[in-house]
Formats: sequence, C-alpha cells, structure tokens
Amino acid sequence: MMPLQEPFQLDSNLNHGPLYQNIDGKAMRKAANSSLIRYGGNFSSDIITRAEGIYIYTADGRKILGFNSGQMSCLVGHGNPEIVEIITAHAAKLNHLFSGMLSPPVVELAQKLTSVTPPGLDRAMFLNTGAESNEAAIKMAKLYTRKYEIVGLGAGWHGMTGNEGGSTYHSGRTGYGPCMPGNLILPSPNVYRSIFRLSDGSYDWETELNYGWNLIDQQWTGSLAAIILESILSPGGMHVLPEGYMRAMKKHCEKRGMLLIVDEAQTGIGRCGSIFGIEHDECTPDILTLSKTLGNGLPLAALVTLAEIEETCFARGYLFYTTHVNDPLPAAVGAKVLNIVVRDNLVERSRVTGLKLIAELKSLQENYGGIGDVRGRGLMAGVEIVKDRNTKEPASEFGEALTARMSELGLSANLSTMKSFGGVFRSSSSHYYGRRVDGWNSNL
Repeated sequence: MMPLQEPFQLDSNLNHGPLYQNIDGKAMRKAANSSLIRYGGNFSSDIITRAEGIYIYTADGRKILGFNSGQMSCLVGHGNPEIVEIITAHAAKLNHLFSGMLSPPVVELAQKLTSVTPPGLDRAMFLNTGAESNEAAIKMAKLYTRKYEIVGLGAGWHGMTGNEGGSTYHSGRTGYGPCMPGNLILPSPNVYRSIFRLSDGSYDWETELNYGWNLIDQQWTGSLAAIILESILSPGGMHVLPEGYMRAMKKHCEKRGMLLIVDEAQTGIGRCGSIFGIEHDECTPDILTLSKTLGNGLPLAALVTLAEIEETCFARGYLFYTTHVNDPLPAAVGAKVLNIVVRDNLVERSRVTGLKLIAELKSLQENYGGIGDVRGRGLMAGVEIVKDRNTKEPASEFGEALTARMSELGLSANLSTMKSFGGVFRSSSSHYYGRRVDGWNSNL
C-alpha cells in the first residue's frame, strides 16, 4: 500500500484575483448579514479565501485543518490538480446540455459507477444533491410499487425537500405544516444509548428493530413503498449500523413487498473502509443513492437501481426532469474521482487510516471523562461528549466550548446535536487525511 501522504501541493503564489485580496472581514460579515438569507443558524465568523488538500485558509491568515472535507464532500482533497484540470477542460469543451441529450462524460460515469456497485445495480442517473437523488429514489419506489408510504429512521437525514424531507426526522420539521402523507418512523440503532439490552448488557438491536416494525404494522394503511436509511447515520450522531442490521432490514422489506433505499451520501466511494457502506453487511439494496463524495465538492449526485425497476418505471412514465440532470461537466469530475480512488487504492487506505483514527480517539477517551463514546468506521468517526459517563447525561455547553477552543487551535470540527444527546463531534474527512492523525492528538 502506498504511504499515507497528501498527493499534491498547490502553488501558494497563484493569483486568485482581487476578490480574495485585502479583505475587510468586519465589512464583509456586515455585507453578508444584510444581503444573504440565513438557512441554518448564523454564518461562521471566519471568511474563507482558499482551500488546499485538507486545509482551509481564512482572510486573516489562519490555517485550519478541516475534519469534514468541506460539507463532507471533498473526498480527494480541496483543489486537487487532477480535478481542477478536468473542470477546466470540460468547462471549455462541454459543460451543459439540454436535459434529454447524451454526452460521453455521462455515459462514461454510468459505466464506471455501475462497474463498482454490487451486481444488479446497473442503471444510473445523475443529479446535483443528495436531496435530489433521494427525492428521485422515493418517487421511483412509489411508481414501481404503486404504493406511497415511506419508512425512515428517527436519526436519519436525507434532505430538506418534499418526499425525502418527510423522511428526515433529525431536525427541520417544525413550523412548515404537514409533510408528505404516509411517512412512518423506526427507532434508530444506537449502541451507546438504546434501552434495548440483553442480559449481559449488550445491545439487543434485533428486538428493537422487530419492535419498531410491529409499530409500523399497526400504523400502515397497506401501502408501504420503501424504507430509506443511511449505512452510517452521520448527522444523527455517527452511528454505525450493527452487523446484520441491513440484512435484517432487507428481509423486513421483502416480507412486506417494499423496496430498500440506501443513502450513501457520506459513506460512498470508499470513505468507510469499503467502496460502499452496504458491503459491510453484504446487502444489495433496490436503490442506492450517492452525492457529496462523488463530486469532490461539485454538485453531483447519483441514483443507481436494478434494470427491472428502471424498465418498469420507464414504461409507467417515470418523470424526474431537471435543469442539470446528467450534466457533462460534473459527470466528468465524478469519473475522475472514481479513477483516483481505484488507482491510488484509497479504499484500503481509508480502512487502515480509520483503524488508527479510532485507536487515537479511544486513547483520548481513556484520559478524559467528558468523552462518553467513540465510534465509527473508516474515515468516519464520532466522539460523543457527556457530563458523566455513568449517567450519560448530555453536555451540550461543554461541546460548544470545545468547538470554540478547537477553532482557536486551528481545528475545524462539526458538532452534531439532537435532543437525545448533548453533542457528537463528527469527522468525515478526505482520503488524504491519514498522515495528520499522528499530530492532532496533542491539540485535542
């Protein structure tokens, strides 16, 4: 295996133009507050002017190590020269078409992607965001099954629009009126906090799952179309599905004549120690969705499904016609991302680096009582902060204080919060994060 190191170095003397020079941070923040819509709390106080590899740089000269590769997206690093070259070439050659037209980059990406998906998942379409791909997947499931009820996990996050927004229970539901009809909820697997326990104290996820489905069976109206879930529940607290969970879920779906949709927005393309998270349970879904990691920061998402589902839906008039469906430029980037991941053996690298990362975090847990739990797989890791390990009482204020202190030390961390826990620091990093694992322990 190749050494764990970053594969590229950008020219720090590049002229990025006057837009990024001589920035008055106070004036820019004031302009932002008067001209931008706030869509999820206040904006960060930092003004970012450059990103390179696993680092971002602020207008006031600070260098920050990002644990989350932007919005969990820059899988092969910010400013990767190979990606820049592809963007430049296709922006000049072929960046956008009428939505019904074919182009070589789109066909190439479809062939490359379906060559690495599990057998049977061999029809793909390309969109912009995870929300779009999940919306398209749910509409496809409804049309194929001729049913409308959609099941989701309580800690799941699949987007903020219509169908998949109704299956997102993590946050963002209050104040907007009714969601799409037919949304049902299952308890989310949580090894650390679940009340379902065996006599030895270990997690009894099978009883919990069966209990949840018994509740679904009491509520459904005879129209179960699909369940949508993530292979690792990252926004909900970085919960890894227990071994066997996905296979058991598939059996529940087959028993009820519904489809299994797996959302691999963050786990896909090798980040979790395998090319897809579903491989850990050797389970092939009916529909697989991808986003974030596939485009390395560009707006690219994918829906991949079985030929039989695609052909049936096509015959029934499946319609998901958008301005940027199957755009050539982001498709070319997606193909290059796949090339890099396979060529540089990055799936194995994420597995090895992940083992080291979790070991480092567990060593911190041994020394600091505020760390209640460490969990994760591959480059995806979660650290849950508590007031007391015995009671597992949440410590949201402590988590926020840690976030601020980490920022002062040049570490950008994401703190995920829900009512059921005080905060979980999430790491969903680039494949080229590996050699930094050794250096971050002392700062933390």
